[in-house]
Amino acid sequence: MILAWVISLLLLCSSLIVHLERLLAQQLLEIKAIELAQVHFMVAEKTILECETNIANLLNSSQSACFIQRLGKNLWKISSKTRPAIEVHLLVDENSGTVTRLNWRQSFE
Repeated sequence: MILAWVISLLLLCSSLIVHLERLLAQQLLEIKAIELAQVHFMVAEKTILECETNIANLLNSSQSACFIQRLGKNLWKISSKTRPAIEVHLLVDENSGTVTRLNWRQSFE
């Protein structure tokens, strides 16, 4: 009887170890996915920032790292071409040339 009890405890412990190893592997994959997503998000934000600061030059250029749309008078929407896509609405003052970011959002497709 004691032998059966000890064997069942050993089986339970080995099952627990297997489940803990799987959980640890899933957590490591989750952390790596989050880090990779943060890197891609920072690259997209850097691209948007470059397009935002050089919007006057990019309007005349055909090669840009961003999609640029005119929404109205002095209003522009800039979207990054990379994933995750970020969209920014800008107000451009034609007289002074200042660019003001009104809002931004992550575009989900």
